[in-house]
Amino acid sequence: MTNGLISPSDVPVVILAGGLGTRLMEETRTVPKPMVTVGELPIIMHIMKHYSHFGFKKFVICLGYKGYTIKEFFLNYAERTADITIKLNSKEGHVLSSKLEDDWEISLVETGEHSLTALRLWKARAYLENSSVFALTYGDGVSNIPLDQVLKFHCNHDKTGTVSAVHPPSRFGLLEFDSADGISAFREKEALINDYINGGFFFFDNRFLETLDQKNVALESDPLTNLAASGELSAYKHEGFWQCMDTMRDREYLESLYADGNAPWCY
Repeated sequence: MTNGLISPSDVPVVILAGGLGTRLMEETRTVPKPMVTVGELPIIMHIMKHYSHFGFKKFVICLGYKGYTIKEFFLNYAERTADITIKLNSKEGHVLSSKLEDDWEISLVETGEHSLTALRLWKARAYLENSSVFALTYGDGVSNIPLDQVLKFHCNHDKTGTVSAVHPPSRFGLLEFDSADGISAFREKEALINDYINGGFFFFDNRFLETLDQKNVALESDPLTNLAASGELSAYKHEGFWQCMDTMRDREYLESLYADGNAPWCY
């Protein structure tokens, strides 16, 4: 059992950001999926701001496909978000007021263009060795899950890992009937409340890294399957909002929530 008083600021957050994002090919021909925007920010920034809201400040981003675009984004983040005064005759520029989250520590780790998720984590292990617990999530999903409570939940059981269990959104809208064949209403797609899926937002004790090796496999195959089979994986059940961005339709849905000021993952 881990000390339940561990601070989020001491817990590094691994973000898997190297996949191809083939179902978002309209956007991912030029950038990796975590750099596809929702509103004015890439979705990876929405994810990081969510963690930051709950006190997490250290990030380990596992790069792969077009990872240089993520490096360029963060290297130039101050200039991208600041007010700047430029003297054209001298080509001098001065950053006046940056919106940079200057208390974040971000490690950008090259984990291979064709690596699967377990291998990406294995290649980033050196950045996690000094922490008894680390967080891990995918670079394409947002939620209003209370991450400080998930950390506390993890630290107060004696299992190696915690996965956030969420309700999957329905792919289709639903029909309501007022008789055997009379339709009374159309309902937008909504969460399937009787089912749970892996929503990411994991926490692991550091000993989980010892179960990994150089096999190019997904976390959901051998590593998590073996963890579950040995009784070392627990689930934090989240009943609130969760949405991944797998397709253009998903992105449009997230965009609409953000544009209307109804984005549950923003604080």
